Amino acid sequence: MRKANDKSLKEAIEQMLNVYKIKRRFDETSVIAHWPELVGKPVANRTKELFIHDKKLFLRVESSVIKNELMMMRAQIIDKINEEAKGILVEEIIFL
Repeated sequence: MRKANDKSLKEAIEQMLNVYKIKRRFDETSVIAHWPELVGKPVANRTKELFIHDKKLFLRVESSVIKNELMMMRAQIIDKINEEAKGILVEEIIFL
């Protein structure tokens, strides 16, 4: 039997992330961890550097063909990331 102030584990973790103001960093780390699922393994294998800073996703890609394809899919990738994060996590993609 649940008490009035009982919370699920998910709710408790989300509350903790918000209280300590680390939710954004947690979401950024999650995007990096799920990068192969977002863009596919062949593209993810050719991505050398990947980090998020100030709502900008920075990428270093070793193949110019892959880089060109990612540039054309830029808006779709941003939408996928923000949809998974349930908020605006990335506004721009910058290729290094």
